[in-house]
Amino acid sequence: MTVQAKSRNLRINGQRLWDSLMEMAKIGATEKGGVCRLALTDVDKEGRDLFVKWCEDAGCTIRTDKMGNIFARRAGRNNDLPPILTGSHLDSQPTGGRFDGVYGVLAGLEVVRALNDAGYETEAPVEVAVWTNEEGSRFPPAMVSSGVFAKVFDLEYGLSRADVDGKTMGEEIKRIGYDGPDEPTIDGHPVGAYFEAHIEQGPILEDEEKTIGVVTDAQGQRWYEITLTGVEAHAGPTPMNLRKDALLGAARIVDAVNRIGMANQPYACATVGMMQVHPNSRNVIPGQVFLTVDFRHPDDEILAKMDGQLREAVEDIRDEIGLEMDFEQIWYYAPIKFEASCVQAVRDGVEIMGYSNRDMVSGAGHDACYLSKVTPTGMIFIPCVDGISHNEIEDATPEWVEAGGQVLLQAMIAKADETILNISKG
Repeated sequence: MTVQAKSRNLRINGQRLWDSLMEMAKIGATEKGGVCRLALTDVDKEGRDLFVKWCEDAGCTIRTDKMGNIFARRAGRNNDLPPILTGSHLDSQPTGGRFDGVYGVLAGLEVVRALNDAGYETEAPVEVAVWTNEEGSRFPPAMVSSGVFAKVFDLEYGLSRADVDGKTMGEEIKRIGYDGPDEPTIDGHPVGAYFEAHIEQGPILEDEEKTIGVVTDAQGQRWYEITLTGVEAHAGPTPMNLRKDALLGAARIVDAVNRIGMANQPYACATVGMMQVHPNSRNVIPGQVFLTVDFRHPDDEILAKMDGQLREAVEDIRDEIGLEMDFEQIWYYAPIKFEASCVQAVRDGVEIMGYSNRDMVSGAGHDACYLSKVTPTGMIFIPCVDGISHNEIEDATPEWVEAGGQVLLQAMIAKADETILNISKG
């Protein structure tokens, strides 16, 4: 039997994958059926520990690096070859769901388990990664550790990211015991290719009744932090025309952000997702407001235009109300085009399994976006119910979960055995 024919007969165990997802969802479970596993908290450590145990039970060797990233390796026939890597993240939003991130991690583990069940030895090793702090909800910006791995950020920057209480990633990685010895860059950890399976986090696949999204591109993003400073004053005696109301300025920025998003359709997304008001008292005119802005677009020229529109708008608002302002773009990455051979490996896997599918542009950021800068990369999307994500009611069906895992298995085998296939073709 040829390598191609044998791989076509391999299957993951969909029920086992589903059961693993549900078991992991107990860690940090919330009342509404979601999870809260903020990066590098005790519950994040509990999830990591369970993942490591499962991987060791599957015969994998475990490595961790200085950013707390975890790599579980299943040996191949030729361990001098760089591994074919898959993975995602275990950390969540404060009101997160049971599938965002963790699905990609446990689908990778299920690939390993399926290979073990079949006694299938890939030519190159395969690995499953857990990337630290993908969400960025506790330590902004997002995708910090995969960014260090891809040399977008340096190690000092990554370890120094702080939460609202001033605790740094470096301190918290050590506290939970995941400060590994390895250098956290691709220079010390070569990768042959990277695949990431993920829920779509949008409504398109379900609406079109497609089972798999073949991800070809990802939107670029710009994140901003804005602090407006006015004058705190009594809400009663202070006339309206003499106020320097920082919250009024913030409200106008929220409206401007929305208008910028609507003016750059299709594809533009513009969001104010976080706001902190000081002193936050009902009878005091707010003297200071901190807010965040998130811009996304798959065309870098339009993303740059949105940046200019925001800067002009906030300056006009500042001057009109008489506020002081601190404006900083804290994160930017350009739109991503995923590597053709990895996209094709996903398409081939879909064809082998016979699933309905469509090409897609990812509206969300993923660790795959940074990995694509340093190794061939592809992504696989499955639907999520009503397109809802970053929400405790985020959901998927066992059938969708299994389908994504089946395609991931085929894509990883294709890349891991590429050397054999090339020799046989020659």
